[in-house]
Amino acid sequence: MTAATNQKQHSEEESWTADSFNGMPYRLLGRSGLRVPNLGIGTWKFGRPELGDGSRVNEKAAHRIFDRAIELGATFWDTANRYHDGSGNSERVIGSWLKSNPDQRRNVIVATKIFAPMDGNSPNHSRLSRGNILESVYACLERLNCQVIDLLYFHMHDPLTPVEESLAAIEDLVRQDLVRYFGVSNFNPQQLARYQAVAADLSVRCRIQAVQNRYDILNGEDPQRPGVLNYCAGNDVAFIAWTPLLGGLLTGKYLDHSKVKKGDRLLDEGTMAILADERTMALIRRLSDLGSAWGLTLNELVIAYMLTLPAMGPVIAAVSNPQQLEANARGARTPLDREQTNRVAKILRATDRADH
Repeated sequence: MTAATNQKQHSEEESWTADSFNGMPYRLLGRSGLRVPNLGIGTWKFGRPELGDGSRVNEKAAHRIFDRAIELGATFWDTANRYHDGSGNSERVIGSWLKSNPDQRRNVIVATKIFAPMDGNSPNHSRLSRGNILESVYACLERLNCQVIDLLYFHMHDPLTPVEESLAAIEDLVRQDLVRYFGVSNFNPQQLARYQAVAADLSVRCRIQAVQNRYDILNGEDPQRPGVLNYCAGNDVAFIAWTPLLGGLLTGKYLDHSKVKKGDRLLDEGTMAILADERTMALIRRLSDLGSAWGLTLNELVIAYMLTLPAMGPVIAAVSNPQQLEANARGARTPLDREQTNRVAKILRATDRADH
């Protein structure tokens, strides 16, 4: 085969495939063929605050964010049925947008979670029994105005229900094309290993493709579930971090205390005391200064760095307006070279040593 023939075949393949959407790079999710954008949206803020559900972004504002997300290629939208005290309103807000934009459905990757009590209060309205998994998914699909959930998570581990029963229900849902891919959230490595062993005896339909656990670059993983990021890297599972920007602390908005106002999360949630931790704030200032030297804001630097970590999936930072989403998108589109990555890691390692 000649070099010219090779070049022609390569060019033809490129014309038939895509590695990005609207300028946003995509990556594979776990061992699946599903491509996901570097940046998604955590929609726990979205709901119907006028109904007192405890959400922070109403439906109209959320729809503006979704409109901009399509333009930016930030098309991985993460929610859960239980958000906002079990109201299901985060799912409903996504569903109302999808109903108004049916032509965009295949561009959006919808991820939701099930486990906690929903749609009733009996013992069988929660956990991971076959009955609750199936009924929860039917209800999620209705709220989301979807025929299929792209990625379904178990929101937490269930020590009571046999793993075989839970995974067999997932296998059936995937076979029926009500769910496409499966993940878990708030699991530890031992629980993951158990699920993977059982899935190996069932089918690829119930294979874990993603784990969503707490992670931010200041604190690392949830101290109650250490080692999951390394486990994911060694087992071809995507790690998706919740609260990656640490409640807004890693956006830079809190570096000037005088600019903190009502509506900012740390103030509204009564956690402003963290700003008095000089060591934490000194680290944030060092990272912010480093980002500035490279033409990046703090959140852009954090997102760009997180995407260099082995096994890291899409970064699903929460946003309250399109401008925040645009800033996050710039970070998700910014590749860091090895030297830059090492400089960020060095700052973080120095902090780890000081803590010990």
